Amino acid sequence: MLSRMEIQETNRMIAESNLDVRTITMGISLMDCADSDIDKFNEKIYKKITTYAKDLVKVGEELEKQFGVPIVNKRISVTPIAIAAAGCNTDSYVSVAKTLDRAAKEVGVNFIGGFSALVHKGFTKADKILIESIPEALDVTERVCSSVNIGTSRNGLNMDAVKRLGEIIVETAERTKDRDCIGCAKFVVFCNAVEDNPFMAGAFHGVGEADCVINVGVSGPGVVKKALEEVKNTDFETLCETVKKTAFKITRVGQIVAQEASKRLNVPFGIIDLSLAPTPAIGDSIAEIFQVMGLEQAGAPGTTAALAILNDNVKKGGVMASSYVGGLSGAFIPVSEDHGMIEAAEMGALTLEKLEAMTCVCSVGLDMIAIPGDTSASTISGIIADEAAIGMVNNKTTAVRLIPVIGKGVGESVTFGGLLGYAPIMPVNKYSCEAFINRGGRIPAPIHSFKN
Repeated sequence: MLSRMEIQETNRMIAESNLDVRTITMGISLMDCADSDIDKFNEKIYKKITTYAKDLVKVGEELEKQFGVPIVNKRISVTPIAIAAAGCNTDSYVSVAKTLDRAAKEVGVNFIGGFSALVHKGFTKADKILIESIPEALDVTERVCSSVNIGTSRNGLNMDAVKRLGEIIVETAERTKDRDCIGCAKFVVFCNAVEDNPFMAGAFHGVGEADCVINVGVSGPGVVKKALEEVKNTDFETLCETVKKTAFKITRVGQIVAQEASKRLNVPFGIIDLSLAPTPAIGDSIAEIFQVMGLEQAGAPGTTAALAILNDNVKKGGVMASSYVGGLSGAFIPVSEDHGMIEAAEMGALTLEKLEAMTCVCSVGLDMIAIPGDTSASTISGIIADEAAIGMVNNKTTAVRLIPVIGKGVGESVTFGGLLGYAPIMPVNKYSCEAFINRGGRIPAPIHSFKN
């Protein structure tokens, strides 16, 4: 139970600092829906999703009213379709994407994730079908999100997949160019993808999970910023302690919401993801936290160190407030979704290379970055390879969500709307990596991966 003082403090965090539960995500296994007939498979997954998630949005709205905490998104993640649909006799999974989209609309969720494949050590036939289906699937659906895991610290990097996915991103941009290439905003490439991530576009329901679970993502960059403003001229020890204490309070709110949602939906509680996920709103920015910490702009010397402090102490504080902490947990740095990051990129303080350095210590990676529409597929693959190498060598999750905006170049911007925000087109290194990417094959795992 929360004390009266804690309730008052939580109310202030909601009213003054944009505290919210960013998402309640229901993970649903589709393993028992397997069928050789694609139409029957689609019938089964539609029925299961709409049955299990029929009350998800209603319960989320009830909890908002009961606790007074905004619950911004209600979402679903499912078993990677390349696994669940592997037995179907078909050469395309676009119909599956349409079924997922229809089910998402029926139950009223914002997004459904899991149009995914895990190819870190090679391709199955189903993996290849899914990857080839991605551009059309993201073109003809509204709420479906897609991801592909191309590497792990134990298995190395599948460079054949890296090459093909650079091409897939360009194809997806072309297919959705009439909507500012929005399809690419719903697709992410992972190294070391986690199975219980509640955040889109990378959420999927892992094969080691229960039949159905509730995962909750909590977010409060504005709360952390306000807390740090009160200790603005103190030393690093005080700064770290403040972040830890604040993360504890934020996570306590998520834990209560998650437990109550689990109880009302009669679904096991999975994890709390205590990531600081920004929004385009003023005061809800990771970049603004950096400024309070003493940096003139995000991207200035010291930014990577500041992010490392933030990421580590958010985790240290949050793990004490929840029974199960998982997902990605830490600090996100999506450019288009953080007004401070957008401002820094427009000023030239924040470059793609600096963002790559920051991904060594953040929760995920290069996220929601708009690049010139004429960027080659091989260059995009090179960026994916660089980011995946960081994840593989450092045994952490990294990801790439790039949007090549067809018809636009550096100096222009693109608007996605809602939580996806808007972004300036950032310059990309013009030198070619095509011969490197064309080598193909697999980059072996690093030597420190052998831990048995």
